[in-house]
Amino acid sequence: MNGPALVFLSAGQAGCGVADGDGPRRLAPAAARSLLAAGLADAPPNVVVCHRPSAVALLGPDAEQALDILELYAFVRPAEALVPSPRGIAAALGLPRPDTPAAEAATLRDATALLLDGLAGDRTADWPGIAQVMARGGWRWAALLPLPGDGRARRGIDALAVWRRLPQWEFEGPDDPPGDAGVTPNEARHRLAEILHAEAEPRPQQAAYASAVSAAFQPRHETGSATVVIAEAGTGTGKTLGYVAPASLWAERNGAPVWISTFTRNLQRQIDQELARLYPDERERAQRVVTRKGRENYLCLLSFEEAAATAANPANAVALGLIARWAATTRDGDMVGGDLPGWLPALLGRNRVLGLADRRGECIYSACPHYGRCFIERSVRRARRADLVIANHALVMAQAALGGIDDGRLPTRLVFDEGHHLYDAADSVFAAYLSGQETAELRRWLRGGDTARTRGRMRGLVNRYGELTDGDAEADLALHEAMRAAVALPGEGWQNRLREGRPDGPAEAFLAHVREQVYARAGDDGPYSLEADLRPAAPAMADAAVRLDAALEDLARPLQQLAQRFARKLDMEADALDSATRHRLEAAIRALGRRAEIAIPAWRGLLQTIETETPPRFVDWLTVERIDGRDVDVGARRHWIDPTVPLAGEVLSPCHGAVVTSATLTDGSGDLERDWASAEARTGAIHLETAAIRAQVSSPFDYPAQTRVLIVTDVGRDGPEQVAAAYRTLFLAAGGGALGLFTAIARLRAVQKRIVGPLAEAGIPLYAQHVDPMDPATLVDMFRFETDACLLGTDAVRDGVDVPGRSLRLVVFDRVPWSQPRHPAPGAPPGL
Repeated sequence: MNGPALVFLSAGQAGCGVADGDGPRRLAPAAARSLLAAGLADAPPNVVVCHRPSAVALLGPDAEQALDILELYAFVRPAEALVPSPRGIAAALGLPRPDTPAAEAATLRDATALLLDGLAGDRTADWPGIAQVMARGGWRWAALLPLPGDGRARRGIDALAVWRRLPQWEFEGPDDPPGDAGVTPNEARHRLAEILHAEAEPRPQQAAYASAVSAAFQPRHETGSATVVIAEAGTGTGKTLGYVAPASLWAERNGAPVWISTFTRNLQRQIDQELARLYPDERERAQRVVTRKGRENYLCLLSFEEAAATAANPANAVALGLIARWAATTRDGDMVGGDLPGWLPALLGRNRVLGLADRRGECIYSACPHYGRCFIERSVRRARRADLVIANHALVMAQAALGGIDDGRLPTRLVFDEGHHLYDAADSVFAAYLSGQETAELRRWLRGGDTARTRGRMRGLVNRYGELTDGDAEADLALHEAMRAAVALPGEGWQNRLREGRPDGPAEAFLAHVREQVYARAGDDGPYSLEADLRPAAPAMADAAVRLDAALEDLARPLQQLAQRFARKLDMEADALDSATRHRLEAAIRALGRRAEIAIPAWRGLLQTIETETPPRFVDWLTVERIDGRDVDVGARRHWIDPTVPLAGEVLSPCHGAVVTSATLTDGSGDLERDWASAEARTGAIHLETAAIRAQVSSPFDYPAQTRVLIVTDVGRDGPEQVAAAYRTLFLAAGGGALGLFTAIARLRAVQKRIVGPLAEAGIPLYAQHVDPMDPATLVDMFRFETDACLLGTDAVRDGVDVPGRSLRLVVFDRVPWSQPRHPAPGAPPGL
């Protein structure tokens, strides 16, 4: 290694270790802090740690100046998975597993040498220039890198211009319609056996499950007669590969993808990993399997280009360099749950990293100079040619409600894993929310930024569609009328104006009255969000609703006219339009239609009934959304009383076949018919023209022999002392491998504070959401990786997290996080 001698410092709950010129050894925390201060006094600082935020939490703020080996790993091995700990680094680099603090420090030393040696053998042309940009931003690792002396390094922004080096996709003709070949139960079983191979543990329940769900992959004979299979399979059945067996076979035979939808990004990643069993070759899997998420999850190359222009700012250079390295090697540009390390945004600053995604709906599509290399568009096109598309409930429902998946097409076969969450997902997607954030976002989409600070970043209609109106006076007039009408919506700083009682425009005036009515009726309940009845509405709020309704009508009209002019252009100039312009027009028509024909009419429907009654199928109320006692949004909500009605009508009925599956679809009350009626009600199957097919497979686990359920009744739950003592005793008795789940963050933190020391003395690492400076997915990865670790969390680490083997052998709930089971009558929505 070039440069000064380095000191490698490992700081963990089990103690501290150091590796320097005197060799590896254990240190007391106080000695570690002194050594850190001494090392940082050198110029430049020469102390290396693993995960700087964790080192700061354990050693104090001095650790903020240390070098972080994770940054070096992200530079040398971008887009490669890593558990951010010395043991995780050892596993990633093939080093011996360290079992003591001293050995962990030695691992940091050996890993640094391996990474630098690997970079010296990397003859690609991009990294030296990127390193130089980062060095000018103060990246201290740059002084240790083996920079070539032959002038190969690109300079300045050219070094970061990864968008110029990415491959381009090409426009393709329309796809052929999918075939109609079905999959028999025996064929599904045979495909499952091929996936599992001979070494797999035999699970008859899994084969029975694959056979049952194959019914959703039969040809459809009548319009609107979707074959829906509701399949409950106990934990351990192997549902993923069970439904993948017939789904993959159907996709191969019919030349069309099957969309697999789950509830969270974590689960999307787990399903993708599971599919390595079906497609062990990574290149083949990349072609056959595509993960699809909302646009806000992907790196926007235009945003990155704009950010790269600020690389001279030292605060931005390091983050931009590491993102450039990642962008050149990423599988799909997914920044949230994809191959961007989940711990990297916390190291670099979340806004500097995640702010590079399209989070405000400001994409200009084919007008963008990087459209041909766009990660989002590439993902859309790959999904058309894939066999399996892994999506999430919110995306599938939102796109179905808007008339298609990005390009107006709907998949004909769907699998909804974690189907017990469909009700909540539908409740969110099919609701109307007339709020400050929603209306302000529409204004930004229409007008772009209103100030010098935001004008370049937020691109409005003129940037998106201005060129498309050339030569069409009516389209140009509609465009500018829409821009003028958008002034009625909340502008930048609307939250401050509402708090100060000086609203500007019809939308802010209405929201100010909403806020006033909520506080008058709900009071100020500490830091939590507030709710109040909409009716009877205050006369001033009703008057403001009339004015806002008129303003929204003035806005919707030119948007509809603009969409109609674009549709006319698409028709009249079909022979002259190139592919890029045609696709751009189609995207514009869909985007304008979503706002003018779906979002705005839903808001107007709410406004127009404020002085009358709520329509029979809906419920209305007012909210003030708060975080830590600070207002962040204000608005009026309209939700379906039974959101499975639009779920059935917009999502399930149009497809040919669908599987809705979970381990907990029925209530388990003992009354089989009532249980199934409840499952059909909460999944929307009860609203289908054709009765759903029911399938139930028991778990292969012998729960009476393999599990114990303990209900602790002698612990006072109102104070943290007894709860913490119970957690400590249980975790120590299990020897780790325990997951502690809480319904309140404050109680989690109180327990963590009291038990982290005793567990560390016993050699049991304790990780905690809302305490450790890592995202939940990274914490789950660490818990899964460490056989004897413990993890504390809330619902983000509860729902759908898969931790196989001995890493999870005890689950402790501080309180039961689910409401009591209710058994609705057939046709009634759950929970009423």
